[in-house]
Amino acid sequence: MKSASTLLSIKELEIDYPSRDGNGRVTAVRGLNLQLEQGEIGCLLGSSGCGKSTVLRAICGFERVKSGEILLRDKVVSSITNHLPSNQRKVGMVFQDFALFPHLSVLENIAFGLQHLPSIKRSLLAMEWLNRVSLSDKADAYPHELSGGQQQRVALARAMAPEPDLILLDEPFSSLDIELRERLAGEMREILKTNHITALLVTHDQFEAFAIADKVGVMTDGKVLQWDTPYELYHKPSNRYIADFIGRGVFVKGIVLPGNKVKIELGELDLEEDRSKELGQEIDVLLRADDIQHDDNSTMQAEVVRKTFRGADFLYTLKLASGIEVFAFVPSHHDHAIGEQIGIQLVADHVVTFSD
Repeated sequence: MKSASTLLSIKELEIDYPSRDGNGRVTAVRGLNLQLEQGEIGCLLGSSGCGKSTVLRAICGFERVKSGEILLRDKVVSSITNHLPSNQRKVGMVFQDFALFPHLSVLENIAFGLQHLPSIKRSLLAMEWLNRVSLSDKADAYPHELSGGQQQRVALARAMAPEPDLILLDEPFSSLDIELRERLAGEMREILKTNHITALLVTHDQFEAFAIADKVGVMTDGKVLQWDTPYELYHKPSNRYIADFIGRGVFVKGIVLPGNKVKIELGELDLEEDRSKELGQEIDVLLRADDIQHDDNSTMQAEVVRKTFRGADFLYTLKLASGIEVFAFVPSHHDHAIGEQIGIQLVADHVVTFSD
């Protein structure tokens, strides 16, 4: 249900393109629904080709819709019969490559979208936004003199300066290294929240999505499968695809026991909902890397078959006695060799299961 503060509402959106061979059309987005409230940061998360950038382009007015509606502040801006031009939508866009003008200074880049204002007011407002993104000392610099993170903040300030209703960000961290991405995601969230900006970004990186967004929509094949908080997506995925896509994990077989428990190879777990009707039935249990803990004193053993050093920890791939492989995060001072047997214990306190 739409609330009084709903800023963006998308209903049963469908978008298609001509096929490459020219015979027919290909559907890029189908039956997509989502709502974004005033001041919220949303994210469309999915692999390349799932349709997430197409949604952004449609909201901006760069793509026409085949069916469905896009509403901004309860006003239909896109439908099969109505298409409001991009420059009338009050939507700002931050592109993957930032699209800064190389021949303009940082201040001039930010002031570019403020041409409707007198010169002095334009410069003052541009400088105000430079202050808001902590780059006031770079006003006279040119884009090539800035780091990737600084360029990103300039692009964000330029998009926010005209005070649009909505900011759209297309893979805003894709050109940056992993360490910088995580830091800047937090910085960007702080800037958007401090300035009460509503934003929607797209990314293929779930850590990026979780670091910045209030709501995340997992997309595949042109559809949003679940639009929810990062916590709910991780702990209460609505289907197997999301459970497998979010977090590093594997499905193992379990048997439903009396007392609302499930037995798997590593032990018994408490189920969070009544599964008494499935007593004795086999179900799939999702085990993520943080559900298994290394314990030198445990009699339960697993073989290290692969390991990835991550600095503070290793991501171990462990083979159980049955031959099933599971993951575990292990502090990096526990540096075991490939082929070594190590003790483990089950520490899952939130069980995600699916029936066949």
